[in-house]
Amino acid sequence: MKYDVTSRRDEQSNRIAAHIQEALTAHGLTHDEDEPEIVISVGGDGTLLEAFHDHKHRLEDTCFVGVHTGHLGFYADWMPEEVDKLIIHIAKTPFQVVEYPLLEVVVRYQGEGRGPDRYLPLNECTVKATEGSLVCNIEIKGEVFETFRGDGLCISTPSGSTAYNKALGGAILHPSLASMQIAEMASINNRVYRTIGSPLVLPEHHTCLLKPLNDINLQLTVDHKSFIHSDIASIQYRVASENVRFARFRPFPFWKRVKESFIGE
Repeated sequence: MKYDVTSRRDEQSNRIAAHIQEALTAHGLTHDEDEPEIVISVGGDGTLLEAFHDHKHRLEDTCFVGVHTGHLGFYADWMPEEVDKLIIHIAKTPFQVVEYPLLEVVVRYQGEGRGPDRYLPLNECTVKATEGSLVCNIEIKGEVFETFRGDGLCISTPSGSTAYNKALGGAILHPSLASMQIAEMASINNRVYRTIGSPLVLPEHHTCLLKPLNDINLQLTVDHKSFIHSDIASIQYRVASENVRFARFRPFPFWKRVKESFIGE
């Protein structure tokens, strides 16, 4: 089996990553950065997001597993003291594959000569105006739902519902649900302007389309990377046809992780 290891690049993570690589190679596995069948992320959620985007072009052939050396995270199943046990599992044990939905983001531009850009977030895509307020129509299934005015919008996957979405008052969704969630950032609500003022959860067969109404540059953040776009005609969101695949060697109790992360033991 071919594998790769991604490190958060601090001293502890680098040491653990080097140990994993040495041990897996000794067990007869092949280190392959380009076409790995399994990617071991050593760090926090940000490290796994980095690994995901490095390999998002081959999601049908690559699984991910995380070793937790960072801050609070949801993607890392294993602790540093369990690394040797994980190495034996990877080398000797067939693993279960768990698939979770992703978000597809398609940005289309005004005029001709520039094709659409497509992004694939694991956590979320946020939209903000670089200056002033974001003003846009929100269409759901081809019908105008509302005109949004405010700081911005966060469209998240179920996996990303515990990240920025939660900070905005969004619901926590189990990562297996094929859906996406729209959460507002400081919407303007008064006698003139009105939004729903509540997060929206859309199923996989629904499409959300944002159409900017003011001619300003927009900042899109896709997981951990930001992009400035001009002359945007629309931004389309839907549940992607691709899934992220995680290698499971033991049960991963999601609601227990939620409780431990936000409530305590």
